[in-house]
Amino acid sequence: MKITKRMFMSIVGASLLAPAPMQALADGWTPRKPIDFVIMAGPGGGADQIARFVQSVAEKKDLTNRPLVPNNKGGGSGAEALIHVSNANDPDHTILVTLNSFFTTPLRQANLGIDVQKFTPIAMMGVDPFVLWVHKDSGITTMDEYVAKVKEMGGEYVMGGTGAGQEDSIVIAYMSDAYDLDIKYIPYDGGGAVAKDLAGQQIMATVNNPAEAKGFYEAGDFVPLLAFSDERMPAYPDVPTIKEMGHDFSYYNQRAVVGAPGMSDEAAAYYQDVFTQIYESDEWQGYLEAESLSPLWMNADEQRDYWALQVENHKTLLTALGE
Repeated sequence: MKITKRMFMSIVGASLLAPAPMQALADGWTPRKPIDFVIMAGPGGGADQIARFVQSVAEKKDLTNRPLVPNNKGGGSGAEALIHVSNANDPDHTILVTLNSFFTTPLRQANLGIDVQKFTPIAMMGVDPFVLWVHKDSGITTMDEYVAKVKEMGGEYVMGGTGAGQEDSIVIAYMSDAYDLDIKYIPYDGGGAVAKDLAGQQIMATVNNPAEAKGFYEAGDFVPLLAFSDERMPAYPDVPTIKEMGHDFSYYNQRAVVGAPGMSDEAAAYYQDVFTQIYESDEWQGYLEAESLSPLWMNADEQRDYWALQVENHKTLLTALGE
């Protein structure tokens, strides 16, 4: 199967940066019990790290009268989380931290009956680029060396990533097609487990987001080879982009918060106000910079338009991948 570059364009790029948010009006509604803060990935990955950081900011600034309670549900490439939130008994107390599997999993598993447009827009917090990582003990320090090693192994080179038919596998599939590589792919429930297995050399490479690999990189265990961003990343100025290598492609993971289907307008306004304050905080802006995320804000209508665009784009992508 030939995957063309055109199929991978217009997914999401840094050029989508939007103006500063406007605060919502909560109209007096407040939570009556702890808030189920669902994460559609396992512990330790980018979505999990963001959820727990957001929780800490909300607590530090006393932004909610009831706590956000992180709840990891990464099974089935996020299907577990989507089902849990879609069937929430109390939509006003159920919110979800999403990534691009918010789009890909309902497309790949139509039997779930998930319509993303039924969810409630809360906040787009930013987008997260991808980087190709290898272990230092591999001896690989350049993309040319990586390509040569993968081809030398004749189909036995093993990479891991979050889920099947979602973000990591899409990036790896494009790279494999661009460089004519034969790679074995192992799906995981979360980016934290992927990074740990690369650190333990159970797999040979990953395309973890920077936040997921940061600790291992700072410890000297991981070597970044290629960025799937529009421009070189300030944290890795010596790492070329795949665009520089002649392939017109970039791919970013959405970092967003959505409410359960059926959430009341009053509850939605409350959470929109809370996450607007978090987005505008020095803490979140510092996190964006420290973890190499790009800022991206949208109001509720813009988020729904964005969801519709991403569903169509990922439908084309997954068809090209044979999913």
